[in-house]
Amino acid sequence: MKDLFKNWNTIPNWISFARMIMIPIFGVLFWKGEIGWSVFVLFLSGFSDFIDGKIARKFNQVSDLGKMLDPVADKLTQITIAVLLYLRFSAAEDGLVKTFSWIFLIFIIKEFVMVAFGAFMVAIGLRPSAAEIYGKLATFAFYAVMLLLFAFAPEVGAFTNIWVIPETLLVILVSLTAILCIVAFVSYLPTTYKQFKEKYFKKK
Repeated sequence: MKDLFKNWNTIPNWISFARMIMIPIFGVLFWKGEIGWSVFVLFLSGFSDFIDGKIARKFNQVSDLGKMLDPVADKLTQITIAVLLYLRFSAAEDGLVKTFSWIFLIFIIKEFVMVAFGAFMVAIGLRPSAAEIYGKLATFAFYAVMLLLFAFAPEVGAFTNIWVIPETLLVILVSLTAILCIVAFVSYLPTTYKQFKEKYFKKK
Protein backbone atom coordinates (compact mmCIF):
# COMPACT_ATOMS: atom_id res chain seq x y z
CA MET A 1 0.00 0.00 0.00
CA LYS A 2 2.91 2.34 0.70
CA ASP A 3 4.19 1.87 -2.86
CA LEU A 4 0.69 2.56 -4.16
CA PHE A 5 0.93 6.22 -3.07
CA LYS A 6 4.45 6.75 -4.38
CA ASN A 7 4.52 9.71 -6.80
CA TRP A 8 0.74 10.06 -6.49
CA ASN A 9 0.59 13.87 -6.85
CA THR A 10 0.18 14.04 -10.63
CA ILE A 11 -2.16 15.83 -13.03
CA PRO A 12 -3.76 12.56 -14.28
CA ASN A 13 -4.53 11.49 -10.69
CA TRP A 14 -6.16 14.84 -9.93
CA ILE A 15 -8.20 14.46 -13.11
CA SER A 16 -9.37 11.06 -11.83
CA PHE A 17 -10.31 12.64 -8.48
CA ALA A 18 -12.24 15.32 -10.38
CA ARG A 19 -14.08 12.64 -12.36
CA MET A 20 -15.20 11.03 -9.10
CA ILE A 21 -16.51 14.38 -7.88
CA MET A 22 -18.44 14.74 -11.15
CA ILE A 23 -20.38 11.52 -10.48
CA PRO A 24 -22.77 12.84 -7.78
CA ILE A 25 -23.04 16.17 -9.64
CA PHE A 26 -24.12 14.31 -12.77
CA GLY A 27 -26.55 12.13 -10.81
CA VAL A 28 -28.25 15.06 -9.05
CA LEU A 29 -28.57 17.06 -12.27
CA PHE A 30 -30.09 14.10 -14.11
CA TRP A 31 -32.54 13.26 -11.32
CA LYS A 32 -33.68 16.88 -11.11
CA GLY A 33 -34.42 16.89 -14.82
CA GLU A 34 -31.48 19.08 -15.81
CA ILE A 35 -30.68 16.66 -18.63
CA GLY A 36 -28.76 19.16 -20.75
CA TRP A 37 -26.38 19.99 -17.90
CA SER A 38 -26.06 16.33 -16.94
CA VAL A 39 -25.08 15.51 -20.54
CA PHE A 40 -22.46 18.26 -20.38
CA VAL A 41 -21.00 16.88 -17.13
CA LEU A 42 -20.97 13.37 -18.60
CA PHE A 43 -19.22 14.61 -21.74
CA LEU A 44 -16.67 16.44 -19.58
CA SER A 45 -16.06 13.26 -17.58
CA GLY A 46 -15.61 11.18 -20.73
CA PHE A 47 -13.27 13.75 -22.29
CA SER A 48 -11.15 13.97 -19.14
CA ASP A 49 -10.95 10.16 -19.13
CA PHE A 50 -9.63 10.35 -22.69
CA ILE A 51 -6.90 12.90 -21.93
CA ASP A 52 -5.61 11.76 -18.53
CA GLY A 53 -3.92 8.67 -19.94
CA LYS A 54 -2.31 10.68 -22.73
CA ILE A 55 -1.00 13.23 -20.22
CA ALA A 56 0.36 10.45 -18.01
CA ARG A 57 2.26 8.85 -20.87
CA LYS A 58 3.49 12.05 -22.52
CA PHE A 59 4.79 13.66 -19.33
CA ASN A 60 5.91 10.43 -17.65
CA GLN A 61 3.30 10.72 -14.89
CA VAL A 62 2.18 7.10 -14.89
CA SER A 63 1.69 5.90 -11.30
CA ASP A 64 0.41 2.79 -9.53
CA LEU A 65 -2.33 4.86 -7.91
CA GLY A 66 -3.37 6.22 -11.30
CA LYS A 67 -3.64 2.71 -12.71
CA MET A 68 -6.24 2.03 -10.02
CA LEU A 69 -8.03 5.39 -9.88
CA ASP A 70 -8.77 5.58 -13.60
CA PRO A 71 -10.73 2.29 -13.86
CA VAL A 72 -12.44 2.93 -10.51
CA ALA A 73 -13.66 6.32 -11.76
CA ASP A 74 -14.81 4.63 -14.98
CA LYS A 75 -16.74 1.94 -13.18
CA LEU A 76 -18.39 4.24 -10.64
CA THR A 77 -19.47 6.53 -13.49
CA GLN A 78 -20.82 3.62 -15.53
CA ILE A 79 -22.70 2.18 -12.53
CA THR A 80 -24.32 5.57 -11.88
CA ILE A 81 -25.33 5.97 -15.53
CA ALA A 82 -26.74 2.45 -15.74
CA VAL A 83 -28.73 2.81 -12.49
CA LEU A 84 -30.22 6.14 -13.54
CA LEU A 85 -31.17 4.90 -17.00
CA TYR A 86 -32.62 1.69 -15.58
CA LEU A 87 -34.83 3.69 -13.20
CA ARG A 88 -35.88 6.14 -15.91
CA PHE A 89 -36.54 3.48 -18.58
CA SER A 90 -38.42 1.20 -16.18
CA ALA A 91 -40.76 4.10 -15.39
CA ALA A 92 -41.34 4.97 -19.08
CA GLU A 93 -44.82 5.03 -20.56
CA ASP A 94 -43.65 3.50 -23.85
CA GLY A 95 -44.08 -0.29 -23.61
CA LEU A 96 -40.94 -1.28 -25.54
CA VAL A 97 -38.73 1.20 -23.70
CA LYS A 98 -40.06 -0.01 -20.34
CA THR A 99 -39.60 -3.69 -21.22
CA PHE A 100 -36.10 -3.00 -22.52
CA SER A 101 -34.99 -1.41 -19.24
CA TRP A 102 -33.74 -4.78 -17.91
CA ILE A 103 -30.68 -4.66 -20.17
CA PHE A 104 -29.17 -1.92 -18.01
CA LEU A 105 -28.98 -4.50 -15.22
CA ILE A 106 -26.23 -6.20 -17.25
CA PHE A 107 -24.07 -3.07 -16.98
CA ILE A 108 -24.84 -2.68 -13.29
CA ILE A 109 -24.02 -6.29 -12.38
CA LYS A 110 -20.88 -6.40 -14.52
CA GLU A 111 -19.43 -3.22 -13.03
CA PHE A 112 -20.35 -4.14 -9.44
CA VAL A 113 -18.65 -7.52 -9.87
CA MET A 114 -15.50 -5.91 -11.30
CA VAL A 115 -15.34 -3.27 -8.55
CA ALA A 116 -15.89 -5.84 -5.77
CA PHE A 117 -13.44 -8.34 -7.22
CA GLY A 118 -10.88 -5.61 -7.92
CA ALA A 119 -11.09 -4.53 -4.26
CA PHE A 120 -10.67 -8.17 -3.20
CA MET A 121 -7.56 -8.52 -5.38
CA VAL A 122 -5.99 -5.40 -3.87
CA ALA A 123 -6.80 -6.69 -0.36
CA ILE A 124 -4.88 -9.92 -0.98
CA GLY A 125 -1.92 -8.20 -2.62
CA LEU A 126 -2.77 -8.57 -6.30
CA ARG A 127 -3.25 -5.81 -8.85
CA PRO A 128 -6.37 -5.73 -11.04
CA SER A 129 -5.47 -6.14 -14.70
CA ALA A 130 -5.11 -3.01 -16.80
CA ALA A 131 -7.69 -2.38 -19.50
CA GLU A 132 -7.15 -4.43 -22.65
CA ILE A 133 -8.27 -3.33 -26.11
CA TYR A 134 -11.71 -4.86 -25.53
CA GLY A 135 -12.07 -2.96 -22.26
CA LYS A 136 -11.13 0.34 -23.89
CA LEU A 137 -13.46 -0.31 -26.81
CA ALA A 138 -16.33 -1.22 -24.48
CA THR A 139 -15.76 1.92 -22.39
CA PHE A 140 -15.72 4.14 -25.48
CA ALA A 141 -18.89 2.51 -26.85
CA PHE A 142 -20.61 2.83 -23.46
CA TYR A 143 -19.93 6.56 -23.16
CA ALA A 144 -20.85 7.24 -26.81
CA VAL A 145 -24.15 5.34 -26.66
CA MET A 146 -25.15 6.66 -23.23
CA LEU A 147 -24.49 10.24 -24.32
CA LEU A 148 -26.70 9.55 -27.33
CA LEU A 149 -29.44 8.24 -25.05
CA PHE A 150 -29.24 11.21 -22.70
CA ALA A 151 -29.53 13.50 -25.69
CA PHE A 152 -32.12 11.76 -27.92
CA ALA A 153 -33.72 8.73 -26.21
CA PRO A 154 -37.52 8.76 -26.00
CA GLU A 155 -38.81 10.06 -22.64
CA VAL A 156 -35.23 10.60 -21.47
CA GLY A 157 -33.32 12.75 -23.95
CA ALA A 158 -32.69 16.45 -23.47
CA PHE A 159 -32.98 17.24 -27.17
CA THR A 160 -35.90 15.09 -28.32
CA ASN A 161 -37.46 18.21 -29.82
CA ILE A 162 -34.71 17.97 -32.44
CA TRP A 163 -34.61 14.19 -32.99
CA VAL A 164 -35.72 11.01 -31.23
CA ILE A 165 -33.81 7.75 -31.57
CA PRO A 166 -36.03 5.15 -33.28
CA GLU A 167 -36.83 2.37 -30.82
CA THR A 168 -35.27 -0.33 -33.01
CA LEU A 169 -32.02 1.61 -33.27
CA LEU A 170 -32.05 2.20 -29.50
CA VAL A 171 -32.40 -1.54 -28.82
CA ILE A 172 -29.59 -2.38 -31.28
CA LEU A 173 -27.14 0.22 -29.90
CA VAL A 174 -27.65 -0.67 -26.24
CA SER A 175 -27.58 -4.43 -26.98
CA LEU A 176 -24.29 -4.13 -28.89
CA THR A 177 -22.82 -2.09 -26.03
CA ALA A 178 -23.92 -4.75 -23.54
CA ILE A 179 -22.31 -7.47 -25.66
CA LEU A 180 -19.06 -5.47 -25.82
CA CYS A 181 -19.11 -5.10 -22.02
CA ILE A 182 -19.51 -8.85 -21.59
CA VAL A 183 -16.66 -9.52 -24.03
CA ALA A 184 -14.48 -7.02 -22.15
CA PHE A 185 -15.31 -8.73 -18.85
CA VAL A 186 -14.34 -12.12 -20.25
CA SER A 187 -11.07 -10.67 -21.65
CA TYR A 188 -9.93 -9.84 -18.08
CA LEU A 189 -10.29 -13.44 -16.88
CA PRO A 190 -7.10 -15.00 -18.37
CA THR A 191 -4.72 -12.41 -16.86
CA THR A 192 -6.59 -12.47 -13.56
CA TYR A 193 -6.39 -16.27 -13.43
CA LYS A 194 -2.67 -16.06 -14.27
CA GLN A 195 -2.05 -13.79 -11.27
CA PHE A 196 -3.89 -16.16 -8.91
CA LYS A 197 -2.07 -19.15 -10.38
CA GLU A 198 1.36 -17.54 -9.95
CA LYS A 199 0.63 -16.44 -6.38
CA TYR A 200 -1.18 -19.46 -4.97
CA PHE A 201 -0.69 -22.42 -7.28
CA LYS A 202 2.89 -22.16 -8.51
CA LYS A 203 4.96 -25.24 -8.06
CA LYS A 204 7.37 -25.23 -5.18
